[in-house]
Amino acid sequence: MRWSSNSSICHHARRVALLSLFLATAAFGQAANVATNETRNFTGNWTATGSRQLLDLGPGHQAGIFSLSGTILMSGMQQAKVGFRAEVIGFSDTTTGMQGRSVWTDRRGDKIFSELSGDAIGPGKLTEGKLTGGTGRYAGISGEYSFKWQRIGSIEGDELTGRVVGLSGQARFRSPGSVAPTTSGGPK
Repeated sequence: MRWSSNSSICHHARRVALLSLFLATAAFGQAANVATNETRNFTGNWTATGSRQLLDLGPGHQAGIFSLSGTILMSGMQQAKVGFRAEVIGFSDTTTGMQGRSVWTDRRGDKIFSELSGDAIGPGKLTEGKLTGGTGRYAGISGEYSFKWQRIGSIEGDELTGRVVGLSGQARFRSPGSVAPTTSGGPK
């Protein structure tokens, strides 16, 4: 999708994206106020645009790289919703699956990092994410989430437009210097 200053739909989409980022004041945004080692459930909506490049490796075998960016609007961790700018890059192969990396940035510039994996990238395919840390108020965050990808419209050339369905997960907030709780009854 290319942005055109004359398009009212694109202008509306930009306003929605900016509003979503402006709402980034609670949910994950309240992480600095969350007790150490507390776990919170979350759900979200994620709309993204980007591009892909495919390599045909024979009958029924394709490999590709992709890059997506867009807005995630989260809820469930606090009363209000929070928006993030999300960027994803990845590699997908029809025989070995998909691997990707993502950075979510809030309006203050604090980031959450995650790793993505799944059988393959494509409509209706389950993708699992692992929160691997962050910066600022998200330092020490961990957790997991999952979703399914849904295309919006047809693919034009190498351009992608889509959204995720069923984005949900858990986030654990831990101070960067704190020690994870043990299940063996303590230090030996």
